[in-house]
Amino acid sequence: MKERNIVLNKGDVMEIRIAGLVNDSIVDGDGLRFAIFTQGCPHNCEGCQNPQTHDFNSGEIYEIEEIIDRVLENPLLDGVTFTGGEPFCQAKALAEMAKIFSKNNLNIITYTGYTYEYLLENSTSDNHYADLLAVTDILIDGKFEIEKKDYNLRFRGSSNQRIIDCKNSLKNNSLILYE
Repeated sequence: MKERNIVLNKGDVMEIRIAGLVNDSIVDGDGLRFAIFTQGCPHNCEGCQNPQTHDFNSGEIYEIEEIIDRVLENPLLDGVTFTGGEPFCQAKALAEMAKIFSKNNLNIITYTGYTYEYLLENSTSDNHYADLLAVTDILIDGKFEIEKKDYNLRFRGSSNQRIIDCKNSLKNNSLILYE
């Protein structure tokens, strides 16, 4: 049975701005994944694969319950990928969704243009960076750098980006790469 409890007060509605949803992705992490493309990104990396996700006023507004229902309807999924845009610009809503997904044995991959160190150093109760990091299994960090673009890299676009075992890194208070 799917667990769907969200830590919100009855009647509260949490929304998120989304650029797109992909139900059956095999390119956004290991296994069959549901990819959530957040809308809005402050990085504006030259050569970005998703420049349409940069505008914070574009995309569509969804209630997170809607997305949770869509994800949990697919029994074949291995996990959920938060990408963008910049997921950490909407960390609170994504963290709430990830809690539900994790309870349903779905792993979480989060892409970010920030570095892991930046997110730790700049985490506050207002931006919820720590909340999203805490529920992220794998973090792929760093801005896309066009001069370091490499088509042979797995799940990332440039060689400066790292694949981080986020939960073990937090647990051990030390950066642990995943690969």
